[in-house]
Amino acid sequence: MPLVVFCGLPCSGKSRRAEELRGALAAEGHAVYVVDDAAVLGAEDATVYGDSAREKALRGALRAAVERRLSRHDVVILDSLNYIKGFRYELYCLARAARTPLCLVYCVRPGCLSAGPRVADAEENRGRNVSVSWRPRAEEGGRPLAAGTGVLREPQAVHSVVNGRAQAHVPKELEREETRAPDLPALEIPEFEKSAKHVSSAFYPPELLEALMLRFEAPDSRNRWDRPLFTLVDLEEPLPLAEIRAALFENRAPPPHQSTQSQPLASGSFLHQLDQVTSQVLAGLMEAQKSAVPGDLLKLPGTTEHLRFTRPLSMAELSRLRRQFISYTKMHPNNENLPQLANMFLQYLNQSLL
Repeated sequence: MPLVVFCGLPCSGKSRRAEELRGALAAEGHAVYVVDDAAVLGAEDATVYGDSAREKALRGALRAAVERRLSRHDVVILDSLNYIKGFRYELYCLARAARTPLCLVYCVRPGCLSAGPRVADAEENRGRNVSVSWRPRAEEGGRPLAAGTGVLREPQAVHSVVNGRAQAHVPKELEREETRAPDLPALEIPEFEKSAKHVSSAFYPPELLEALMLRFEAPDSRNRWDRPLFTLVDLEEPLPLAEIRAALFENRAPPPHQSTQSQPLASGSFLHQLDQVTSQVLAGLMEAQKSAVPGDLLKLPGTTEHLRFTRPLSMAELSRLRRQFISYTKMHPNNENLPQLANMFLQYLNQSLL
């Protein structure tokens, strides 16, 4: 079943959108599994993105969790930052190996410190993305977070596990703490954030948010691992469920290629026979060229084809060509090629000695 990858910086609405998509697909009878940072770490921890070693371990754990859940029966939603294009390509290869479709949902928050790339970038992608939506932020919802101000956090959040993922529920009677720089006006909380069902309890310091913005690699639908791409700007924009559903259940899976296909089986004696056959061909060639003149067609033992003799060949040159042929053949082992190994090596020599 399909893989849905969410991408975006903190506080851009990824968790809320993921929960909305999970609920919509589950209501249709699909088995949905959500993988997020809390499901892997046990609790949300923003400091992991400030340590390159821990972040690398987190990406490996997320990749392993997705690989375990990918099957023909479950829809897997990956709710994380996924801001590195190399990691998104690894996820694309996982979907390709599992023969399942994939789509990317890119969440952008305009006018905030955590908005990631400029909203103008999303406007530029409007023509080439599958779905790009835009709606200005409500004026009554408050002002954007200014640089240098603190980040909101919710104290005493009660965690619960739903469908294999941790969620934080904040009682209504608890007021949100806010920290602000001296002589700056108080920061108001937008109404749509107050009504959000899923509120992240992780605390992202301003310097960490700025660092994430600098190293953020925005998705581009021109890359095959970033499409189909759905770009959502602001939390008020409705989720394009119809388009996402079509991308997941009506599109074909990415075609497999060499890196995602299993190598054909080979017998345990394949390498031994390869070494023996090529050695016999070289020994026959060294013996035949002693009495040959340029232009002769040499008949070598174990072959049905001929080698055109053009010049005397040294053992060092022939050994180098033999090593190249063995290295290539080891990458494509096949028991069906055993009777033809001598002829294949002879053809390789003919082409290499032109």
